[in-house]
Amino acid sequence: MFVRIVKMTFEQDFINTFEAIFDENKSKIRGFEGCEFLELYQDKNQPNIFFTYSYWQNESDLENYRHSDLFKKVWKATKAGFSEKAEAWSLDKKIQLH
Repeated sequence: MFVRIVKMTFEQDFINTFEAIFDENKSKIRGFEGCEFLELYQDKNQPNIFFTYSYWQNESDLENYRHSDLFKKVWKATKAGFSEKAEAWSLDKKIQLH
């Protein structure tokens, strides 16, 4: 399993639109084969910056999602509001404490 973090910076007037896009598609994304976990974060000091945080069983599952019609539809609608290029990281989880 690995973690995928994506940072997205939006135009201020696009925030509500993005939140609606995410809300409409979050269950479909989470239900995609190989997706184990999905969260959305919003920066406290810069409310136009969001992060998605997801766990994937393996890289091929993420790649299948990234080539799916669902991703293409969601990403096209989402990137329309970017004020900066998105950044993404794929990470191996080393330690988790509860």
